[in-house]
Amino acid sequence: MADEKTEAPKQPKKEGAAASGDAAQQQANRVQVDDSNAICSYANFCRVTGTPEELIIDFGLNSQPFGVPTEPVKVSQRIVTNYYTAKRMLHALHLSVQRHEQAFGPLETDVQKRVIAKPQA
Repeated sequence: MADEKTEAPKQPKKEGAAASGDAAQQQANRVQVDDSNAICSYANFCRVTGTPEELIIDFGLNSQPFGVPTEPVKVSQRIVTNYYTAKRMLHALHLSVQRHEQAFGPLETDVQKRVIAKPQA
């Protein structure tokens, strides 16, 4: 997976011993992650379903991204999580997309609006 980490909002700098105490507390609150065995795969398809207790997110590869696929989309990864984790993930994804759009411009999710029609010869 990517090295993207969610960090606490930056606080104004403080002077003296209080500043070093705050920095030590923030460092202690950081979660260490070992992603050395993580499996990375690409997905251009996502399906979200759920139960009252869990959210099920399927990821796959749609070989026909335009129109309705004529063959089934093969799901390669399934994440099952609780709604609390899903809400934290939603917030992290929202912040990441927001930063991307600030740097590179808005993302158009409607494929038809992204396709540039070629002039007829």
